[in-house]
Amino acid sequence: MAKILITSCLLLLGLCGFAQTSFKFAQVTDTHVGGATGAEDLRRTVADLNTQNDIDFVILSGDVTEFGSDEELALAKQILDSLKLPLYVVPGNHDSNWSESGANSFRKVFGSETFFFRHKGYMFMGTTSGPNMRMSPGQIPRENLVWMDSVFTANPDRDTPLIYINHYPQDSSLNNWYEAVDRLKQRNVQLALCGHGHANKVYDWEGIPGVMGRSNLRAKDTVGGYNIISISEGKAVYRVRRPLLQTEESWAVVPLVNQHFAKQTQAYKRPDFAVNTTYTDQVSLEWTFQDQADLGAGFALFGNLIVTGNTAGKVYALDERNGQKVWEFQTGGKVYATPAVWKKTVVVGSSDGYIYGLHAATGGLKWRLKAEKAVLGSAVMDQGVAYVGASDGRFRAIDVEKGQLKWVFEEVKGYVSARPTFYKGLVIFGSWGNGFYALDKRDGRLAWSWNNGHANRMFSAAACYPVAVNDRIFVVAPDRFMTCLDAKTGTVIWREKRDSIRVRESMGVAADGQYVYVKTMDGNVLGISTTADQMDVRWTSNLQLPYELTPSSIETNGKQVFVPSHSGTLSGLRASNGDLIWQYKLSNAMVNPVLVRGKDYVIASTMDGMVAKLKLLIHD
Repeated sequence: MAKILITSCLLLLGLCGFAQTSFKFAQVTDTHVGGATGAEDLRRTVADLNTQNDIDFVILSGDVTEFGSDEELALAKQILDSLKLPLYVVPGNHDSNWSESGANSFRKVFGSETFFFRHKGYMFMGTTSGPNMRMSPGQIPRENLVWMDSVFTANPDRDTPLIYINHYPQDSSLNNWYEAVDRLKQRNVQLALCGHGHANKVYDWEGIPGVMGRSNLRAKDTVGGYNIISISEGKAVYRVRRPLLQTEESWAVVPLVNQHFAKQTQAYKRPDFAVNTTYTDQVSLEWTFQDQADLGAGFALFGNLIVTGNTAGKVYALDERNGQKVWEFQTGGKVYATPAVWKKTVVVGSSDGYIYGLHAATGGLKWRLKAEKAVLGSAVMDQGVAYVGASDGRFRAIDVEKGQLKWVFEEVKGYVSARPTFYKGLVIFGSWGNGFYALDKRDGRLAWSWNNGHANRMFSAAACYPVAVNDRIFVVAPDRFMTCLDAKTGTVIWREKRDSIRVRESMGVAADGQYVYVKTMDGNVLGISTTADQMDVRWTSNLQLPYELTPSSIETNGKQVFVPSHSGTLSGLRASNGDLIWQYKLSNAMVNPVLVRGKDYVIASTMDGMVAKLKLLIHD
C-alpha cells in the first residue's frame, strides 16, 4: 500500500511538469574582458564561485570579451581556468561582431559555441547569437538551428524539462528568434536565460518564461555581481550574489511548468512576406538555394558558376541557371571573405588563417598561403594579382597563377574584414584599428594613410567598400560621418555628420560616377554629389526602410540601384532619382552584397543561408 501511495505521488508530481530534484547553478554574463574592469571583475567572481559549496555548475551567457580578440579570449580563458566548477559558455555579439578571428578562436578556446547537457532531470541547451562580423540584429546561426534539430532528434523525450540559454532575448532583437522559439515550443521548455541588457529583468517569450541576468561588470558600483539560480519544488528562484560580500534576497521567482505550447497561438508577429506579391510586374523569383550554415559573403562569377562561402568553412559554386551545387571545397575555418576570380582561379580567405587558390571549374586546390591569423578580408583582383588583408596586421599582394607573394605591407593597425578598392594604381582599404590606407600596387609602399581621430575602434571605417571616383575617395563609418578624401594625398576634402542624415556603412557609386549612394540608419538612400566641396545631397529616395544597420555595399546596373537591408529585404530604386521600383523579401536576415547580372538579373544571399536569383521585369 505504501509503495502504491508513493508511486501515485510521484506520478502526480511528474504530471505537474517539473523534475523532483533541487540544485543551484550560477549565471554569469556580460563579463567584457578587455574592457576597463572586465578582467578584474571576472577574477573576483571566479574567486567567489570557488568558495561556494552548493553550486553545481556555472553558465556564462555571452559577451565574454569586449571585442572577441585572440588576446582577450586568451585572458578570459586564463581567468576561467581557475574556476573549480563545471563551466558552460556561449558567445555574445561582442565576441563575434568585432572578432579578428571571425569568431573562430572562440570555439577553439572554449571548445564549442554551443552546449547541451542533462542535470538532475533537466536538459540544458545553449546556442550562439551573432551578429557575426557585420553589424545587424542578432542571429542564431543557421548551423546552430540545424544542430538544435539534431540534438532533439537524438533526445526524443519531449516531456523532460528544458532550460534554454542564448545571449539575446528571444524577441525581435534576434532576427530569427521565431525559428528558435518554434523549435523550443515543441519541447517542455520551462525557462530561457539571456544576458545582453546588463540588467535583471523577467520576460514572457510566447509563454516561455525568460530571465535576463545582470552584467558581471561593476559599472558605477564597487563590485560586480552574478545570479545564483535555485531550482526546487517547481520554481526557479533568482538571487544576486555580490562577489566576496553577500547574497541578496530573491528578486524573481519563476514557476517551472509544462506550458503545453501546442494549445497556444503565436503571440508575436512573424516576418511578413506579403511584399513579394506586391511587385510581381517588376521582379520575379527564378530559383532559391538554402544553405545549412550562415552566409556572410558575396559572390564571384566564373562562367555560369557563382561562387561563395559559408560559416561551416565551405567554399562552393552554384550553377547560375538553376541554383544547383556544382562543387564545394572545405576549409578549416569559417568563411566571411567574398571570393574573387582571375581567369580560372578562385581566391578566398578563411578564418583558419589560409588564403586559398582553387580551380574555378572544379573547386580543386591549386595552392594555399598561410597567414598568421584569420583571413576575413575579401580580395580585389588586378592583372593577375590578388590584393587581400588579414587579421595579422599584414596586407598581401599575391601572384594568382603561381600562388606566391609579391609583397607584404606589415603596418596595418587592427584587422581587415572588407574588400579593398583599386584606383589609379592604389589599393585602398580600412581596418578595425581606425586605420585607413592607400598602398602602391607595385610594391606595397604606403602612399598615404588617414585616421578618423577616434580612440574607440568600433568607429573604424572598416566595414564599407570605399568608393573611388573623380580623384576622390568616399567612406562612411559607424560614427555616422561621411568623409571625402583626396585620392592622391589622403587629405580631407570634406567630412560631415548631420543629425538628419545618419549615414552608416552601406555605400556604392553610380554607373556614370555622378553620385555616391549611401544608406541612412533611417532606411533611406541618398545620392551624394561626387564633385561638390561639401556633402551635397542631390536626391533622397522614398525607400523608408525601418531602422537599418546592415553594412552591405549598394550596387547598380546603371538603371536601377540595389539596396540590401538587415531584415532580408532587397530593394530596387530608380538610379536617376531614388524612387522605389520594387522590393523582395528573401528571409528575415541581413542581405549580403549582391551580384548584378546585366540588366535582367540580380543574385542575392542572406546571412541565414538563403540564396536567390531574381529576374528584373522592367528596365527603366
